[in-house]
Amino acid sequence: MSPLLTPEALSRLLDEHGGALVLLAAQWTDSPDDCVQEAFIELTRQKELPRCITAWLYRVARNKAISMSRSAWRRRRHEALAGALVPAWTCEEDRPPVEKEELAAALQSLDDGLREVIVARIWGGLNFEQISEVVGASISTAHRRYEAGLKALRERLKLPCPTKTATCPK
Repeated sequence: MSPLLTPEALSRLLDEHGGALVLLAAQWTDSPDDCVQEAFIELTRQKELPRCITAWLYRVARNKAISMSRSAWRRRRHEALAGALVPAWTCEEDRPPVEKEELAAALQSLDDGLREVIVARIWGGLNFEQISEVVGASISTAHRRYEAGLKALRERLKLPCPTKTATCPK
């Protein structure tokens, strides 16, 4: 932290400008508190204090909010494109139509660990050995998470479970 910026000074700045900074950032993002927090963190990392700290905080919070908004837009676009890909977890003849938004919502509702494995396997094309390295778990744990994630998706999307005798095209 800059020796010129004491915890008391930071607290005062946050008390005086925090609400307005959150309001400013909320124009662009659903996570305005995160933008303000990051702006204050960045302020503490400055070797030299800005000439006008208040204006600097507003500019940084605004830029972070715009950046976060662009990231969210790219993420939504990527998820929509990924959702448009034909999932490999059901047979074509058994698959009722699933809307991209419905699939994205079902994926989002999964536990982070399950979602991570499902996305890595289906859309990333990783094998279970690679997935186990990514998630820091055994191959069998990665496979169990994948199976549990598929089961949860089928339940949420009300999809029939493919039979063991069905052969799905790859």
